[in-house]
Amino acid sequence: MSGDGEGIKGCPGNEPGELFRAGRLVKICAPMVRYSKLAFRTLVRKYSCDLCYTPMIVAADFVRSAKARDSEFTTNKGDNPLIVQFAAKEAQVLCDAARIVCPFADGIDLNCGCPQRWAMAEGYGACLINKPELVRDMVRHVRNQIDNPGFSVSIKIRIHEDLKRTVDLCQKAEATGVSWITVHGRNVEERHQPVHYDAIKVIKESVSIPIVANGDIKTLKDAENVHHLTGADGVMVARGLLANPAMFAGYEETPLKCIQDWVNIALEHGTPFTCFHHHLMYMMERITSKQEKKVFNVLSSTSAVLDYLNDHYGVC
Repeated sequence: MSGDGEGIKGCPGNEPGELFRAGRLVKICAPMVRYSKLAFRTLVRKYSCDLCYTPMIVAADFVRSAKARDSEFTTNKGDNPLIVQFAAKEAQVLCDAARIVCPFADGIDLNCGCPQRWAMAEGYGACLINKPELVRDMVRHVRNQIDNPGFSVSIKIRIHEDLKRTVDLCQKAEATGVSWITVHGRNVEERHQPVHYDAIKVIKESVSIPIVANGDIKTLKDAENVHHLTGADGVMVARGLLANPAMFAGYEETPLKCIQDWVNIALEHGTPFTCFHHHLMYMMERITSKQEKKVFNVLSSTSAVLDYLNDHYGVC
């Protein structure tokens, strides 16, 4: 696990709970496998992102293996407020993982929304929405064992076909002391179907803790529309931020300055080439022609990418 513990928890007033209490829409970078790592979090924070999540980490591996801790979790002083998302199915394992990251992060999130087959087969992710007592038990354990009152414990869920079950889950989680709930407005079977924002609105009206809306938010205008439609206290964005890391600052497409910032940050962090290149492919999707994509997407070294950006965009 990398990171200088000094000051990583952030400045006073930077706790996630304070963000929600401030009364304005909280703009959040979602947990994304491979993508929402330290370098990318550093980038989106420059463009009005209020709160970032790590990629999902399997708590049992994290607790058991120093190697997993080093590869899965990296942070630094500027990386706050930060939520570490865990996949877990046992209360004590989640507590042990939370205790490890507590000095370096501002909260943990329990993944109850991942619909991938491997996660559900292992008892992780979205199958937990059908086990409200287990979710309650895990939240309660962390609450009881972490003595920092500012440390948040949140959950991220998908919705049930029968929304009453989702409302019941959320009310039980609220009663156990969960800090907020992120709701991806689709059920486990749905992938690209329209998001059920009406369901998020019903959930928001059923609890008194903050609710974060997630799903199909591509622009700042989308974020504001979803906020008005649902009453949600925050919005969480994944693909929209990959395509345009500056979206929360109001840019319709990735500005060249943001591409320049990514190059500088990625090189400074020693980001592996594949990750560095993939982010650029996403960021440049809307601003490059088909012909340019054919050339850019097959570049195979950092120096080739830097030469291309310099020659075509003046980014160096």
